[in-house]
Amino acid sequence: MTSSSIYQRLLPGLAAAAFLWATATPALAQDCKNRGDLDVRFCDDDKDLVADTPTDASKWLDPDTLIFSYTPVEDPSVYENQFTEFMDYLAKNTGKKVKWYGAESYAAQVEAMRSGRLHVAGISTGPTVFGVNLAGYVPVAIMGRADGTFGYKLQLITHKDTDIKEVKQMKGRKIAHVTPSSNSGNQAPRALFGALGVKPDEDYKVIYSGKHDNSIMGVANKDYDAAPIASSVLDRMHDKGVVNKDDLRIIWESKLFPTTSYGYAHNLKPDLARQIIYSFVSFDWKGTGLEKEFGKQADKFLPITFQDHWSDIRTIQQANKTVYSQDALRAEDARVAAKRAKKKKKK
Repeated sequence: MTSSSIYQRLLPGLAAAAFLWATATPALAQDCKNRGDLDVRFCDDDKDLVADTPTDASKWLDPDTLIFSYTPVEDPSVYENQFTEFMDYLAKNTGKKVKWYGAESYAAQVEAMRSGRLHVAGISTGPTVFGVNLAGYVPVAIMGRADGTFGYKLQLITHKDTDIKEVKQMKGRKIAHVTPSSNSGNQAPRALFGALGVKPDEDYKVIYSGKHDNSIMGVANKDYDAAPIASSVLDRMHDKGVVNKDDLRIIWESKLFPTTSYGYAHNLKPDLARQIIYSFVSFDWKGTGLEKEFGKQADKFLPITFQDHWSDIRTIQQANKTVYSQDALRAEDARVAAKRAKKKKKK
């Protein structure tokens, strides 16, 4: 399917108002004919796997200020600068003010959209499914090339000084995963590593680092023996001189997965939702911070659908018996917070 045809599919009936978690009513749930994995407060009557636009126009949101967020990274302020031109373009097209929200964790980002504090976002691959099911997030775009190509690989890395040459040699070692909801940093390894000779939590102890950046730096500094990470993050860190790939060894890598998705809260006003989609797919990267930061991997936003492009990710999470719940998100936040507090205490 071409990018233009997908875009045409996305435009009709797009909607949404900021997510009002506390105002959802039992009546809404009773009127729902289909829900799938979505939270009880959402419906999916058209069966496209994302939350439908509220049928009651009074539930649509048309905020004066749109809050935008990019997937959590080591230094969120750096990425605010990279998205400046896009946020200005979004403001111009929508007639809204656009402000940045630097999320500290995947869970915090999803919770922000659940509570109505976040309207437009770039959410990492694995957490995208949590965003869809728990927060009414509607993914509509992805970074890619003009020829329609996109994606990243799960790479299992170790320091070149270790004796780890195969996946099965991780047995008994100190291995960093990212967070429970991360695709390449946890979900995919749990689904795929068993066939390669090791089972996380059985053959080695999983240590959650909190972010891909942390896992990569931990391996580079020999704090961890190995780590499954996203190739796109490693590429960016190498290009910026944060780490040197020559110091690392890639033990194994997967096929391509979709990268960070971009989308909006399901209940924004339909016209506003359409302008947000238009802003993504029509934005010219040339000379912008996005080209500077991501230009080696992508040169534009491509239109996508959650149903089609996240099929493999959903399959992996189903294999892992992933539970999409508020408690799961809180547990993830607690792990990240504990890890951060421990680091501060050591300094």
